[in-house]
Amino acid sequence: MILRSMPEPSELRRMATADRPLSGHATLFARLWHGRIELSVEQLVLAAAVFWAVAANRGFFAGALAGRGGGEAATWGFGAALLLLVVALHVFLLALVANRWTVKPLLALMFGVTAASSYYIDSFGVYLDPSMLRNVLRTNPAEAGELLNASFFWHLALLAGLPMLLLRWVRVRRRPWGRAAIRRAAWLSGAVLLMIAALLLVFQSFSSLMRQNKELRYLITPANVVWSIGAVLAADARGAARPRQPIGLDAAPGPSWAQRERPMVLVLVVGETARAANWGLNGYARQTTPQLAQWPVVNFSNATACGTNTEVSVPCMFAPVGRRDHDEERIRGQESLLHVLARAGAAVHWRDNQSGCKGVCAGLPGDTVATLGQPALCPGGDCLDAGLVHDLRERLQQARGTQVWVLHMLGNHGPSYFRRYPAPFARFQPECRSDDLRKCDLEQIVNAYDNALLYTDHVLATALSALQAESARVDTALLYVSDHGESLGEKGLFLHGMPYAIAPEVQKRVPMVFWASPGFGPAAGLAPGCLESELQRKAASPVAHDHLFHTVLGLLDVRTALHEPAWDLAAGCRAAGTTGGAGPGGTTAPASPGAAPTPRPAGAPAR
Repeated sequence: MILRSMPEPSELRRMATADRPLSGHATLFARLWHGRIELSVEQLVLAAAVFWAVAANRGFFAGALAGRGGGEAATWGFGAALLLLVVALHVFLLALVANRWTVKPLLALMFGVTAASSYYIDSFGVYLDPSMLRNVLRTNPAEAGELLNASFFWHLALLAGLPMLLLRWVRVRRRPWGRAAIRRAAWLSGAVLLMIAALLLVFQSFSSLMRQNKELRYLITPANVVWSIGAVLAADARGAARPRQPIGLDAAPGPSWAQRERPMVLVLVVGETARAANWGLNGYARQTTPQLAQWPVVNFSNATACGTNTEVSVPCMFAPVGRRDHDEERIRGQESLLHVLARAGAAVHWRDNQSGCKGVCAGLPGDTVATLGQPALCPGGDCLDAGLVHDLRERLQQARGTQVWVLHMLGNHGPSYFRRYPAPFARFQPECRSDDLRKCDLEQIVNAYDNALLYTDHVLATALSALQAESARVDTALLYVSDHGESLGEKGLFLHGMPYAIAPEVQKRVPMVFWASPGFGPAAGLAPGCLESELQRKAASPVAHDHLFHTVLGLLDVRTALHEPAWDLAAGCRAAGTTGGAGPGGTTAPASPGAAPTPRPAGAPAR
């Protein structure tokens, strides 16, 4: 047998110019080498759509076919119809914008976007809805860098690098403008007809699936990214076109302000990714809050977050109406609780150790841990949460009047839980010390997560020590609540950000803790000795981020028609008729002591 080697490129060039024709395999090789494989725009679009449907939509098909028998003909028919639907959808979307000059750059971009999106969907079970995309767009570089690991780059190389390499060899076929327009119209029409046909074949099953699991559409990649980014940019454009709407224009200090003999300081600590299920004070098998357990704090064991990611939860918890009548665009278009407090005369300050205040502190004083000149607190670029409270006692000694200090923690932000605490807090072993959670088993992941909770416990106890030390001169209180929870491998899910309607409880249930010095309640005009007992009575009842706005107004005795006593956890300590201001919400009594009020019916006025 004679082995024939592949001709060298120089030989192929000579052969291509010779009179005799090339052999079959040489012709193909020469065309690939010189980029002479010609495809039309529509053919390229179709090839990309088929590739994405097969290689990047495992999460969608797994969710859509869940519970169906793999050996049943109906399952295969339903899956084939969904495959045609996904292909036709992407052909239609791409054919709308691609032409001979833009198709290759557009596909190169979309290959990268699709590969990255499918990695996070498959690895962590995330849904790329507008809320998640807003979270992605607003994350800081340090947080984003922790999500980039070897597995991610291998995935990117396979699903983006190889297709881009093949794309380099393709030459886009030229056609006269008229013929190209007719062909494009035919492809668009064909894609629409194919989608209709696929839907008609499985309409009953598909409509039932979408009614019960409408969030599945945010797994169709890359259409989910295109739609969600468009929705975010459109909402941001509408918001940028008009200033934030002022709220609480009637906000004014209550009678207790004139009677105070000492400064008053309320410290609001916004936690990050701490979940109630692993909170030691809630009865978790491990004691992850050993220092807080030594303090007479009120621990709310049944607290629910407004969202499952920071971009939703933080604006929502500082809004007059949170989850019970949620309107994200309205919330983002309005001022927050902090602006109302400042309008009443409180000095508000936001200190951040994460990705910003998400607009709730816009125009108000603030700083970040990274700018405080404490390099020992920022090893490797990520600052430890101790930086939030390192100068708390000095600030208290200088406090005057009524102050509200918000501390935004880095907390348990994943996936790099091990970066959130110094070595002395690595108590639970073995711990996951990788940015790629897939390299660790579940025990290691949970150990690292719990170690980060130990450090949060330490930071909060440090703050309480400073507040208590100055309580003879300053009336102080601290309210801690996490923005959302976290999945640690339950049902194959990791991190957070699931659409709220289908998010597991571990992403929605959060820790919430309150402490006050003896003089804080009376200084706020509350009945002596009432505050702690009133909150303790409600500690096991359902509470939510929705309570924060109104409870803080009540704790500081800020009078405004926005105040709804039914959502003020301390309202029972104030004499009837002295809460709130004129107008709706200023005179409503709590529905039932110790229980969360009944949510407002859909469509009812927000305030």
